[in-house]
Amino acid sequence: MTTTQTVLITGCSSGFGLETARLFHDRGWSVIATMRTPREGLLPVSDRMRVLPLDVTDAASIAAAVEAAGPVDVLVNNAGVGLLNAVEGLTDRMIREVFETNTIGTIAMTRAVLPQMRERRAGVVVNVTSTVTLLPLPLLQVYTASKAAVNAFTECLALELEGFDVRARIVLPGRAPDTAFADNARERMGFDIPEAYQPMAQAVFAAWQQEAGDLTLSGDVAEAVWRAATDPACPMRLPAGADAVALAAAA
Repeated sequence: MTTTQTVLITGCSSGFGLETARLFHDRGWSVIATMRTPREGLLPVSDRMRVLPLDVTDAASIAAAVEAAGPVDVLVNNAGVGLLNAVEGLTDRMIREVFETNTIGTIAMTRAVLPQMRERRAGVVVNVTSTVTLLPLPLLQVYTASKAAVNAFTECLALELEGFDVRARIVLPGRAPDTAFADNARERMGFDIPEAYQPMAQAVFAAWQQEAGDLTLSGDVAEAVWRAATDPACPMRLPAGADAVALAAAA
């Protein structure tokens, strides 16, 4: 008798997380889809789909979600927030929010789920970061640092877990205009880029708008997460999206 496997995915209200939850469900898995504020109508109604509230910056919220989820075979740390500004335009609150969500939230979720994986000697942790960690870009210094920290964390974690038959992998999406990154980054920067940096910022925005070529779709990321979760031969870092694959090859 085949046992249905379970994946817990953070940040499922839109974009990569939402598409990943749909893909795993479509392929027969039980899915625990989490988001800060659960909404109806986003995901299929099914006995293999549960939506749970989760704030990865809140220890009590993490503990409640992990307890409600029960046994988890794969953890996908996808929840994240964006930030776009010159470093002089940032506040301590902005910086902390990005690191508490993108970096510390990922570590906290991993710590909460690992004991059961270690005891079962089975499981996979998939951390979704970004190809901005492969190519320095202006105005994204704090966001990039938060994701680069997760890359380093994951690579070290994988070494710790080898002896327990638990894997850790990184998925690196490319540029994905169909996600909410720009919206949540805009909320945090408030278009309050310091005047001295305005010429540079406007040139950067104009260049981004004129960029053509390959992009990353949410479906690309979902497929990459699937491979990282199910293929023991998957490399440590897996680019997701045609642009991501090209950038990783050139890095």
